[in-house]
Amino acid sequence: QVQLVESGGGLVQAGDSLRLSCAGSGRTFRFAVMGWFRQAPVKEREFAAAINWSGATTYYADSVKGRFTISRDSAKNTVYLQMNSLKAEDTAVYYCASKVRGQGVTMVESYDYWGQGTQVTVSS
Repeated sequence: QVQLVESGGGLVQAGDSLRLSCAGSGRTFRFAVMGWFRQAPVKEREFAAAINWSGATTYYADSVKGRFTISRDSAKNTVYLQMNSLKAEDTAVYYCASKVRGQGVTMVESYDYWGQGTQVTVSS
């Protein structure tokens, strides 16, 4: 059994920062990669960032590179997404996800488990 729970979403002004957290429980030892995806209304869910659990290798979408930072705390089974210089275009529901295989870190369909999502709204 696996459960991912996101927290930290909210309403912020453009240019502000926000830190999302995703706590994993259950069989988290199976996770090779944890990632963050986001989905705005009437848009497809898109990749934002991912991290290899063991090696702390990170991956970022071009749209967030240089502004977002993904990190993990192995002792807490938690992954974070530090979002700086937020733009109105970042407004979306943000989902935490995990996968047991390391391939396809940017692909929605390659992830095995998903959190419930947390709303991030950036006003301009």
